[in-house]
Amino acid sequence: MFNLGGTQTLIVDHFADAGAFLKESGGTETVLLPGKQVPEGTDVGSLLTVFLYKDSEDRLIATTQMPRLQLGETALLTVKQTSPIGAFLDWGLAKDLFLPFKETKGEVRPGQKVLVTLYIDKSRRLAATMRVDRLLRADSPYKAGDKVAGTVYAVKEEIGAFVAVDGQYFGLIPRQELYERLKPGDAVETRVMRVREDGKLDLSPRKKAYAQMEPDAEVILAHLAEAGGILGIGDKSDAELIRTELSLSKNAFKRAAGRLLKEGKIRVYDDHIEAADCQP
Repeated sequence: MFNLGGTQTLIVDHFADAGAFLKESGGTETVLLPGKQVPEGTDVGSLLTVFLYKDSEDRLIATTQMPRLQLGETALLTVKQTSPIGAFLDWGLAKDLFLPFKETKGEVRPGQKVLVTLYIDKSRRLAATMRVDRLLRADSPYKAGDKVAGTVYAVKEEIGAFVAVDGQYFGLIPRQELYERLKPGDAVETRVMRVREDGKLDLSPRKKAYAQMEPDAEVILAHLAEAGGILGIGDKSDAELIRTELSLSKNAFKRAAGRLLKEGKIRVYDDHIEAADCQP
């Protein structure tokens, strides 16, 4: 049986003007490998490893080009163009990969990179879907404290950002750890906060508190400089205001502000902070 959406090593059965016709060992059914794809020196009986997909006329066809995505895999692909029914993705083959509108998550734009997996639709055609969670696993080798990289595949404001760690494991950046606006397709570097009982990973884009304090202090100083030395956020400010303005939690802000106060770089008040060199 031919493996639509995957690679197979097939035997050259015969040649024709269109190219080489390939078959499985012991099989009789053949599939065309177009002439421009036939490697030099290929003969009847040669073994060729090919990828099988369907051409623009919906015929099964072989190619020696290897796409960036096969069945059972995830990949970050670039959107080439969009239409009212979906988007077309660059996956390394002459015929672009179709991403149906119903299989998207969020807005999809030309030039955007989206994390997708491959599936066979009801018409037996290959198509892409952004619903990659169906492939992700919960048996990662990671433990709390490990640094991991992944790609955001969905964002739910009330829950957080869902991440495909290494493109194959379930990960979640909980809402309380989100200090910047993320969208599907964004690459993130995170720290494993904990491994849940079900094996899924809770992640944070931030370092441990003691290591994060210095970069957080730099954020505060940069905003102070931009605001002319007086920033309308202080010790008693609302946590949501701090998150919106500085992309910091209230605890992170207070730790970093406390460090800057101790170093004599700022003055802290209930409703604002000032640079130390700012005239009171």
